[in-house]
Amino acid sequence: MYKFLIRPVLFLFPAETVHHFVITALQVAGKIPGLLAMVRNFYTVRDATLVRKVAGITFPNPVGLAAGFDKDAIAFEELSSMGFGFIEIGTVTPLAQPGNPKPRLFRLPADEALINRMGFNNEGAREAAMRLRSVKHNVIIGGNIGKNKATANADATLDYLVCLRQLFDVVDYFVVNISSPNTPGLRELQDKGPLIELLKSVQNENRQKPNPKPVFLKIAPDLTETQVDDIIEITLKTQLAGLIISNTTIDRENLKTTASELEEIGAGGVSGRPVFEKSNALLRYVVFKSNKQFAIIASGGIFSANDALEKLRLGADLVQLYTGFIYEGPALVKRINKKLVG
Repeated sequence: MYKFLIRPVLFLFPAETVHHFVITALQVAGKIPGLLAMVRNFYTVRDATLVRKVAGITFPNPVGLAAGFDKDAIAFEELSSMGFGFIEIGTVTPLAQPGNPKPRLFRLPADEALINRMGFNNEGAREAAMRLRSVKHNVIIGGNIGKNKATANADATLDYLVCLRQLFDVVDYFVVNISSPNTPGLRELQDKGPLIELLKSVQNENRQKPNPKPVFLKIAPDLTETQVDDIIEITLKTQLAGLIISNTTIDRENLKTTASELEEIGAGGVSGRPVFEKSNALLRYVVFKSNKQFAIIASGGIFSANDALEKLRLGADLVQLYTGFIYEGPALVKRINKKLVG
């Protein structure tokens, strides 16, 4: 029903407008007595074989919602009712910021993809923490953290530490995001020197807590082999829980969308089907080179149960949806979990 009735109507309107409408609609739905329970019963697949223990956390199933959909922890309970095993909020920054000028989110229907240059628009880490703290829930929450646009790379570490402190008591794991292409200079933090200093500082702060949280690093699919080798080394050296593979790509080769349309859209990261093989190649390489010594959450181009199964077979412990969720609807989560049950 979603693909043939709901999606065509939603796709008549600008992508970001629809996104805000959906978040608001979910908030309203969550206030109707009994509705979330009905949604949960319809979409959630409950089976012991789906349970995964990763980085010390027990996930009810391995299918999560990637960061970017519920940046400010506004509708995490409502989204969880659609069968997700975990929800990742963010990317959040220490201070609220508007992000890049609109329009900044675009659909590429011919490629079943999105281009975004959102720029970490969010209401700030404190606001997200207050929302999470104000609701009793049993949703597994990941906190995806980044730096403010105005913060120089030399001072970026402090931004990540502020976010960690603000969110520490309300999330189950952290994701250090240094791989978005939409904050100027951010991807430079993936270089070996800056990265090891950043992650050492984050882990030092984390380990001062009575119960340290698992910390993941989200990486880009556009890295060189040398950069990936460095990241594997640093992941092991700093004892991260693992990697999220991967963020959006800046590669626009082999897209079906015309060059003139892409030029009109302008800059931004591509997500969706075009990222599937690229992220899989990176996943395969990391699993081989690291001898699977840490956990991996796989994201990028999952549009079917078979897509998710392929990433799990390649060595991922968990998977995340974003663009596939937008194009396929919430039934995608159910289809993946049913396929995994067998």
